[in-house]
Amino acid sequence: MVLLRATRPLLVSASFRPIPRLNRLYSSASTSSYENILVSAPKPGVGLITLNRPRALNALSTSLFRELNDALRQLDDDKSTGAIVLTGSEKAFAAGADIKEMKDLTFSEAFNTNFINSWSSTIPGVRTPLIAAVNGHALGGGCELALMADIIYCSSSATFGQPEIKLGIIPGAGGSQRLTRAIGQSRVMELILTGKNFSGTEAGQWGVAARVFDDSEACVQGAIDTAAKIAGMSSVAVKAAKEVVNKSQDLPLRDGLEYERKVFHSLFGSRDQKIGMTAFTEKKKPEWSNE
Repeated sequence: MVLLRATRPLLVSASFRPIPRLNRLYSSASTSSYENILVSAPKPGVGLITLNRPRALNALSTSLFRELNDALRQLDDDKSTGAIVLTGSEKAFAAGADIKEMKDLTFSEAFNTNFINSWSSTIPGVRTPLIAAVNGHALGGGCELALMADIIYCSSSATFGQPEIKLGIIPGAGGSQRLTRAIGQSRVMELILTGKNFSGTEAGQWGVAARVFDDSEACVQGAIDTAAKIAGMSSVAVKAAKEVVNKSQDLPLRDGLEYERKVFHSLFGSRDQKIGMTAFTEKKKPEWSNE
């Protein structure tokens, strides 16, 4: 949860710019009234959240997460939204935490207020699939935020890392836990103990990212296209699928298999199971009821 170069990027970044053309393409869909994020609907069923703190390289703060959590809850409650894409700019997905907010904290203040708990408590409860489209820097809290997503897409030039050790702290929003589950203890130990970054290409090779794109625009467009495809499925089945995959990270194999089978059986009580299987046998496209 560390900013790329402490507080200096908070002053100005002349090279910071949004993803080319995408903002113009979908600006008519904007529904945002926030200060630190933009919210839009680029395709039917798809919610797009763009972190928007250009002078701070999208540095994460409590105020940003307050808005992000609110937008996520609203989209998650919206029955017309079937998938969500979270992205930043071409320069930075999120270059880390806003050091100005935490540099003077004492232990008792951090402990008693459960500092940054709100940064990571909402996303795990979002049932709508969340895709992180990562371009530029995703460092510290930015890397942790990406890891909270269900799917990560990135450009080959993206930079991931947990460099908190360089500030005398450690990851505090899940970096040591989620990254270890993704790529293994030895590799994560090296990354966290040295503060070494890794590239978008490596993220794809190591299994952190599901897909790697040549450029930032293709990355965001690819995430939107996948989100639209997910949104076109039965929301009942999608939520069930997300739930059982996530349970695989928490349960022993035997318990996970039993849990999966129970959820599988439960879907035979849904209308969409009947709709989907009937459409298949009749060689028709299913028209989901989402029930």
